Amino acid sequence: MDQHAMDRYIKSMIKEAGHRIRNSFLSDISVDTKAHANDLVTNVDKEVEKFFIRHIREDFPGHRVFGEEGYGDTIEELSGIVWMLDPIDGTMNFVHQRRNFAISLGIYEDGVGKMGYIYDVVNDDLYYAVAGGGAYYNDERLQPLIETDISESIIGMNAMWATPNRHVEHEATIRLVHEARGMRSYGSAALELAYLASGRIDAYISMRLSPWDIAGGLVMANEVGAVASNFSGQPANLLKSDTFVAANPSIHGKLLEDYIKPKHI
Repeated sequence: MDQHAMDRYIKSMIKEAGHRIRNSFLSDISVDTKAHANDLVTNVDKEVEKFFIRHIREDFPGHRVFGEEGYGDTIEELSGIVWMLDPIDGTMNFVHQRRNFAISLGIYEDGVGKMGYIYDVVNDDLYYAVAGGGAYYNDERLQPLIETDISESIIGMNAMWATPNRHVEHEATIRLVHEARGMRSYGSAALELAYLASGRIDAYISMRLSPWDIAGGLVMANEVGAVASNFSGQPANLLKSDTFVAANPSIHGKLLEDYIKPKHI
């Protein structure tokens, strides 16, 4: 299957999965917790991941799947083609708000992002990118990010990092809150990366993200010129959870140098 045909196939599968998620609003949703009380998973997360894996196994038998709910493959290295999938990124929003969540999917070949998709299910908005072919919001091509400054930037960051915590020097993040134009927290890493790629925010900072949270958005971010790394400035981790900052290239380095002060990495 060529890249254009694969792109059409993936979009069709994502739209079908979104239809299934919207239909779930009409039935009872079973909610469980995972690592801690705020780490939620539902029967819908699990069913949607199984839906994707079933189709990938049938139509791309040589490909592997790195999925949040654990129904895919055990991924310890990134050779070959790996689909990185979060069936519902923003499960807490899905459970409590019935909005502000997304399907996140990245297709990687030998560790290099080739295709990325973020689908805002409730608003029926699809953000996507093909490496070297640009990033898109629905069918509108997204333009390269334009230069900005912290004082003119909207930063996506969870408010808890501006309170005393054991991970980062909160006084530095308080300065960021005061010096940035505005702060936002949407509760979905995938959507925040889509908003970064489309210029709605200028940076996104998180203490702990998994590969499936960022895989689709990274392909998009690259296509519009954004820069992504962990807090040490190393490339984003696609094998395990890590710190993460993605930003307009004119402020990425400044965020790391002046405002993100880890206590432990």
